[in-house]
Amino acid sequence: MKSEVIKKVANHGVAWEAGYGYVQAIQVKDTIYLSGQLSHDGEGNFVAAAALDDAGRPADYSQMENQFRQTYVNAKKLLAEFGASLDDVVEEAVFVLDMPAGFAAAAKVRKEMYGRDVPQCASSIFVVSALAQPVQLVEVAFRAVVARP
Repeated sequence: MKSEVIKKVANHGVAWEAGYGYVQAIQVKDTIYLSGQLSHDGEGNFVAAAALDDAGRPADYSQMENQFRQTYVNAKKLLAEFGASLDDVVEEAVFVLDMPAGFAAAAKVRKEMYGRDVPQCASSIFVVSALAQPVQLVEVAFRAVVARP
């Protein structure tokens, strides 16, 4: 008989969770997986939205730092649902629309949010051609490991 894997999930309660059909975070055994986090408030309104050009693309990347900061705030809220924090994060994947601006903003905000010059997690940064929301400049996915539930 196959044993059932116990999963605990958490969401922000924003519309696109049901629309796309996913959970924001899931814990299986001692590992917590956070879906790509965005820069939104509790009602799903985008924080530090990028100004768009006539083609509907970001006109500049000046809001990257502010978007990163809110993205990490949202990740912290989800991790807290599992009794975890950024101290438990072992890996993150950072997605940006522009590498020079994204690298500079991520370097600053990551140090601030983790509270140290060298955050103790593996981190990869990727340039992508687009993200889920037109006003979105950044997205970060996380993996954390905690003592078994």
